[in-house]
Amino acid sequence: MTGYPELNELITEPASSIVEEPSGSLTVEKKRTFDIFKRVTDIVVAVLILLLVLPVMPVIVLLIKLDSPGPVLFRQKRVGKDGREFDFFKFRSMRLGAENVIASLRPLSGVDGPVFKLKEDPRVTGTGRFLRRSSLDELPQLLNVLKGDMSIVGPRPNLPSEVSQYLPWQRRRLDVTPGITCYWQIAGRSHIGFQEWMRLDLEYIRSRSLVTDIKIMLKTIPAVIARKGAY
Repeated sequence: MTGYPELNELITEPASSIVEEPSGSLTVEKKRTFDIFKRVTDIVVAVLILLLVLPVMPVIVLLIKLDSPGPVLFRQKRVGKDGREFDFFKFRSMRLGAENVIASLRPLSGVDGPVFKLKEDPRVTGTGRFLRRSSLDELPQLLNVLKGDMSIVGPRPNLPSEVSQYLPWQRRRLDVTPGITCYWQIAGRSHIGFQEWMRLDLEYIRSRSLVTDIKIMLKTIPAVIARKGAY
């Protein structure tokens, strides 16, 4: 169970009861208005956060460079709205060549489903472990938000290899722009199973609104501080 009672029922609710109407009650006109306000909100919030964290950015860059050789930014193909691939940015938290050994580590994955997550991942650097636990590695995704590839709130974008293994009902999460945070982040991240993660995302799609986005953003702050499921 999560720390948010309103999400507990969604985790155990049958998928069929969530995916029937993924677009919720938004009419075409309301959806257009919602999309405009959401985009404006994304830009304003992204710029404000970037201004707030600007002083710590050089420190993060220096720590990464001193810890291990390689680029500061990690770029990876992810799947966005309507299945379109885009370049996803993070601060590098692993050693070079980390993706080349993922096959040997996959049996140790700490989550079910096609997504790979390992709590004590040997590929993660010392600095990278701190960045992941504090979610500071996610800051470059604000650039993805400004580009329009991502939103502040929305389902997390997965790898093409992971999306290719989605069940038909899980592909409905590609109906919207992916985001930095959503129900999964505030409910416990890696402590939530894959099927439950997918259900939470579809519930967000079904009931999304600006009020919902604001609530999720506000609840993300204590979730990041608590570091639950962050690794």
